[in-house]
Amino acid sequence: MKKTNEWASKVLALLKSGNTDAAIAQIKVAPTVKDLQALQTAVTLAKLNGRWRQVDEALDDNLALLSAPRLHRAP
Repeated sequence: MKKTNEWASKVLALLKSGNTDAAIAQIKVAPTVKDLQALQTAVTLAKLNGRWRQVDEALDDNLALLSAPRLHRAP
């Protein structure tokens, strides 16, 4: 059985090491909304909120994109 927030812990490790570009790239290709929410919670618990504006914006933008209902797509 796979750990549910394994992705979030790896991205958090990128942030803690200072590699924000790689973390933002991972946020943009996040697998699910649940993973992004887990990352956001981990960032808050690690007290890294507001430290990097670009990371906060990427989290907010991609949470909104993945949470939004999908537009109708032609078959």
